Amino acid sequence: MATLSDMKEVFRRADAVCFDVDSTVIKEEGIDELAKCCGVGDAVTEMTHKAMGGSMSFKTALIERLSIIRCSREQVNKLLTDHPPQLTPGISELVDRLHQRGIKVYLISGGFRCIVEHVATQLNIPLHHVYANRLKFYFNGEYAGFDESQPTAEGGGKGKVISMLKEQNGFENVVMIGDGATDLEACPPANAFIGCGGNVIRPQVKEKSLWYVTSFRELLKELEHI
Repeated sequence: MATLSDMKEVFRRADAVCFDVDSTVIKEEGIDELAKCCGVGDAVTEMTHKAMGGSMSFKTALIERLSIIRCSREQVNKLLTDHPPQLTPGISELVDRLHQRGIKVYLISGGFRCIVEHVATQLNIPLHHVYANRLKFYFNGEYAGFDESQPTAEGGGKGKVISMLKEQNGFENVVMIGDGATDLEACPPANAFIGCGGNVIRPQVKEKSLWYVTSFRELLKELEHI
């Protein structure tokens, strides 16, 4: 049975660290911000709570929320211009420290690539280290659905991405960090999971996490022990 000290040891010896994005790396839920921008914020926020709490399948929640939002390319661009994602305090320093130690950093999100790439650029994370859902648009910019073939569109998708990363890169120690049920279920195949409650505490995730933090500075301190 794994212990807290085991988890900390895996983190200190990690080959790769994978972060969830919404409410973990950034302060908000990207899909909720997009919904607000499109004037349907309340209906979508309620569904996000159900998805993150595990009471609705992730794919069902994604399809239903997007069918309400139906955002155009122009609305997505307006969101990024007027309300760019806000980084969680300490994440820039943590990613920099991981990079300095030669640890690969990935963003694995059930959110949208167009938003997550913006975050990756701010954190100097290569875009080929981003795994997220792709929105589709018609030539006139109107909403045309999303790419359902992406692993992150499915429940258990984050675990599938981690399995693929381990297989392709030979990683032995991979850590998943996130706030939600979809992050928790990615361990295994992740070797350790760190619950993150810096922006929102989800009780069922906190209860099931051997290691739960409310600030990225706690993880920075852990790296100083090496």
